[in-house]
Amino acid sequence: MVAPCNPLQYDRLDYTPLPKSVALARRRAHRLLTDWGHPELAADAALLVSELGGNAVLHGCLRDRLFRVELTLTERAVRVSVSDPKGEALPAPRDASLDDMFGRGLLIVREVADRWGVERLTVGKSVWCELDVAAV
Repeated sequence: MVAPCNPLQYDRLDYTPLPKSVALARRRAHRLLTDWGHPELAADAALLVSELGGNAVLHGCLRDRLFRVELTLTERAVRVSVSDPKGEALPAPRDASLDDMFGRGLLIVREVADRWGVERLTVGKSVWCELDVAAV
């Protein structure tokens, strides 16, 4: 993963691996994007935080280990990055059946984001995605 260059805004917060933390992270992302002058991206950024945060809580967290949400705004894009401590198996989109309750998160990320990827960390992994900022 290439680090975003020249960040205009940056936010990082660690969360306990509980479903309510995903809702808190989603609301925070929406508020930050609005405050940063990009309300047109706020709903999509919040959705991406929700999907990646939900995956971290369900599949990537270990007992008493936090997950991290980072938002970075550059002139070209908003990057959403969610890191968790479990890096053994990297996530990949899969086909969920109509009866499956889970399994669509990365498909949603792939459709909403302009780019996405996964990076192995020294401990765990980071799943990131970007939304392009429209030229004014």
